[in-house]
Amino acid sequence: MSEPEAAGAEPILNVRGEGVALGPLRRDLVPVYARWINDPQVLRTLGVLPIPATLDAEEKWFEQAVSGETRHFTIYRLDGMVPIGTCDLREIDHRNRSASLGILIGPEEHRGKGHGTEAIRLLLDVGFTVLGLKNIMLSTYAFNLAGRRCYEKAGFRVIGRRRECRLLNGELHDEIFMDMLASEFESPVLAAIFAPDAPRR
Repeated sequence: MSEPEAAGAEPILNVRGEGVALGPLRRDLVPVYARWINDPQVLRTLGVLPIPATLDAEEKWFEQAVSGETRHFTIYRLDGMVPIGTCDLREIDHRNRSASLGILIGPEEHRGKGHGTEAIRLLLDVGFTVLGLKNIMLSTYAFNLAGRRCYEKAGFRVIGRRRECRLLNGELHDEIFMDMLASEFESPVLAAIFAPDAPRR
């Protein structure tokens, strides 16, 4: 179970990139997560109904998240160590070496700056390098142009679509499916850490 961060202490980080890092979910950030999940700008691309999420509901989500099989992370901007979102690997199937990916960038001022792309690549590094997965997929909606650009920059390719299945502003839009194979991914961080020790002379 995640423990609250000590006042003024630097957050625990699992994977550190150049501009962002991934760390465990934090109980003391539940009010922040709740603020993000109540933002209509966030919800419009997540496939979540815009129903108010109470702090109690978010605390229950937190308890389930830290005890479940999905691998959840808080995304931090390294400049100032500011929490800016969450991401996860879900539906992890170790036998078939596959999973799905999700990401949320909360504050509007941190969107469109490349943080999501880097966070996704760090999360893919966890999935491919640490968990040994072979295929990671995601889905987005045709109207989510910024999200699709982000996923393509991270290396995802379109593999199909479900037509006219998402209602937005009175119009139906396609759901787009994208994936990546481990063979198409180059580890930015963890391959060097998880490499065997070199022989000593």
